[in-house]
Amino acid sequence: MLGFGRIGLALVLRQDNTFTNPILWADLADPEVFRVNDTYYYSASTMHYSPGAPLLRSYDLVNWEFVSHSVPELPGSQFYLNGSDHAAYVKGVWASSLGYRQSNGVFYWYGCIQGEGKTHIFTASNPEGPWTHHDPIPTCYYDLGLLIDTDDTMYIAYGAVDIHVAQLSPDGFSEVRSEVVYTEDAHRYIEGSRFYHIDGNYYIWITKPGDEQHVLKSTSGPWGPYEIREVIAQMKAPVEGAGAPHQGGLVSTENGDWLYMAFIDVYPGGRIPVLAPIEWDAEGWPQVVTDADGGWGVNYPAPIQTTKTVEGSGAYVDKFEGDVLGPRWEWNHNPDNDAWSLSPDGLVLNTATVCEGLYGASNTLTQRILGPKSQGTFRLDISGMIDGDQAGVTALRQDSAYIGIHKTDGVAQLVYVDGISMDSEQDWLTTSNGYVKAEGPVIEGADLWVRIKADITPSVLGDSSNIPRYASFWYSVDGQNFEQLGSDYALNAEWYFFMGYRFGVFNWAKKNLGGSLLVKEFALEMLD
Repeated sequence: MLGFGRIGLALVLRQDNTFTNPILWADLADPEVFRVNDTYYYSASTMHYSPGAPLLRSYDLVNWEFVSHSVPELPGSQFYLNGSDHAAYVKGVWASSLGYRQSNGVFYWYGCIQGEGKTHIFTASNPEGPWTHHDPIPTCYYDLGLLIDTDDTMYIAYGAVDIHVAQLSPDGFSEVRSEVVYTEDAHRYIEGSRFYHIDGNYYIWITKPGDEQHVLKSTSGPWGPYEIREVIAQMKAPVEGAGAPHQGGLVSTENGDWLYMAFIDVYPGGRIPVLAPIEWDAEGWPQVVTDADGGWGVNYPAPIQTTKTVEGSGAYVDKFEGDVLGPRWEWNHNPDNDAWSLSPDGLVLNTATVCEGLYGASNTLTQRILGPKSQGTFRLDISGMIDGDQAGVTALRQDSAYIGIHKTDGVAQLVYVDGISMDSEQDWLTTSNGYVKAEGPVIEGADLWVRIKADITPSVLGDSSNIPRYASFWYSVDGQNFEQLGSDYALNAEWYFFMGYRFGVFNWAKKNLGGSLLVKEFALEMLD
């Protein structure tokens, strides 16, 4: 596979030795960032996508590459799609925590899997894996942050409004003690803990969701007492139209500098990371270094000078030539592993579900859309489809559309479908499987190229006016000449699905299993 999952957006590191925010215009929310010697790691939320909790690596905190996933498969039967309208959308991996234990050389991932009510644990001796699933702790450590202290004791800070600290057993697999260390009484809803021991003080880094960041500090130990201070509130983001920086966590460099990796809401594209330096006052309280106007800077000095770098760029081509899928791919819910494979010709998607629509279909494979504008092009071989099969490429979220083939009576009809939707007030129940809005030609040959162009620039500007953003759907029978099918599709920019739009490729059956789709190639390209 070309590029092997790399997303090192080298252009954010400028010739004047500064970097540009956002460091990644990719949906990577709730970041946990930490350093092991000269290497930095980044873990993120993925909700219902599987594998979950992607792990990224960097040597300069600016350019990153995907390495693996800490959660190879979401635990729980609800994370498998069976063709019904009920699924586990917006559940799964929320804000979780990852750390490295120097004493035994092991990475530990902890997360309360939403929909499970337990804190699951995965470990690995190598960031590439394999990752081992251990028995869960029967308590939901909601929005947790892991601290491996200087004496090797493991703690977890967690909770909402009431912030708890739990001490773990020496092996990290069970709870020894837990108590509330801070109760918010100022009518602020706080969550999103990250836990640190810095220069003798203990800090719990917490967010008021949406637009504020606060910090708890204890000079007496991990159990407190803690004082609270506001770090930032309603700070202007470095991207026009984005939400205020918040959540995320702190990370130190080898020379002792500290930085804050937050995220900003950029719907319809999700939540993307931004980086800023941290300074400390005389009493040990952290402060974000702002631009001249008091906002989060677009540019800052590069935090690290190194000759080590990650490879590749945001744009890449995947010909599915390896033995495993690259780490940039994630399935919509857990896949049916008996219904897909990698062959010498590419990725084979056999029909895994007899169903009526996209949201109930197993084995939709997704890729993050890069912002502000990018396109994803899939080269497909449709010769293995049988009557009743529906296959194609989608812009996937709570409101979705696709371009693809409906196979009926031996005819491969090219179609554009939109109006696919869920209801957030009914636990993301499918409310519409969509409607054919346009028909293209009957495809006589095997090869079909389908492309989605997507503009995920934030749709809410500073004056609160909503600017619609669109995706368009294209096809080609020769890979050179593309025609649009259907009209431009307005993307849903509401926040409460949390995840942003993704490119996805699918193949499901409306009649019988037995058909297949061959995905020969995927190309991700930036657009002006």
